[in-house]
Amino acid sequence: MGATVFVVDDDPSIRRSLERLMRAAGHAVRTFVSTRQFLERDDPEVPGCLVLDVRMPGQSGLDLQEMLGAAGSRIPVIFITGHADAQMTQQAMQAGAVGLFAKPFDGQELLDAVERALDGGKG
Repeated sequence: MGATVFVVDDDPSIRRSLERLMRAAGHAVRTFVSTRQFLERDDPEVPGCLVLDVRMPGQSGLDLQEMLGAAGSRIPVIFITGHADAQMTQQAMQAGAVGLFAKPFDGQELLDAVERALDGGKG
C-alpha cells in the first residue's frame, strides 16, 4: 500500500481544504477531527506523513507528536497552526517536525514539505 497523508484538524473547512489539496497532488489522504480519532485509526502501520494542527480541544498536536515519539513511531509530522510562536516552533522542530506552517499557509509550500516527508520517512 502506498503512503497516505493523514490530516488532523478540528476545523472542518481546513480538513476539506487540505483533503482537496492533497488529492489534487495525487496523494491518498485520510482526515481526522482529533488526535484521539487519529490514534484509533484502523491501521497504524500504513506509511505516510501527518499534517497536524497544533491547537485543538483535548490533546494538542504537540501532545500527539510527543506520544508518537515515545511509542517509537517514525511518522513524519508537519504542523499547521493559527497561533505560531517561537517557543512552539522550537518545541516542534526539536521533537523532529518536518515543518511548521502558520495559517493561512501557501499550499505549494505545504505540498513541498509533504513530498519531503514522504520521500524521507516510511511512516
